[in-house]
Amino acid sequence: MIEVEVKARIDSFEEMEKRLESLGAVKTKDEFQEDIYFASPIVDFAETDEALRIRTTDNDIFITYKGPKLNDEAKTRKEVEMSIESAEKASDIFTEIGFKPARTVRKSRQYYRFENFEISLDDVEGLPPYMEIEIALGDSEDYIEAQDKIFKLFERLGITDGFERTSYMELLETLNNEY
Repeated sequence: MIEVEVKARIDSFEEMEKRLESLGAVKTKDEFQEDIYFASPIVDFAETDEALRIRTTDNDIFITYKGPKLNDEAKTRKEVEMSIESAEKASDIFTEIGFKPARTVRKSRQYYRFENFEISLDDVEGLPPYMEIEIALGDSEDYIEAQDKIFKLFERLGITDGFERTSYMELLETLNNEY
């Protein structure tokens, strides 16, 4: 699967909730997520622009691999995800074969659905408010067209700047390095 995602800093969750509602977006769920990102013993994920994480939510646990970004406009990349039964066991396996926990990112996320877009309002511990809009594509679908649709939806919601291509983990790393 190819994931096309764009996120932008927003001023207020409340204002964006009103805009989403007036657009006709439907709130689908609220969820807490804890993501443990791992560093590879083989390659530097920061250099290759990849990610490996274990995500624990209110109801599920996943291992996710994200491949390198495919372009400069959005976070368009291959994503492979699978459910697992235990974050602790998976973390233990990763550690035993040389992967090291790099950072934990915790966030509360409100999900909305509008047409074929998944929209989330993200309250990430240590960061200002963000909104993310995503479309999942098959391997043969045009990600540039999907990316353009995402930016047009942002514009309809009154957001024309504050876009961010880096991950929340990278944003937190940058913030920590500033002090």
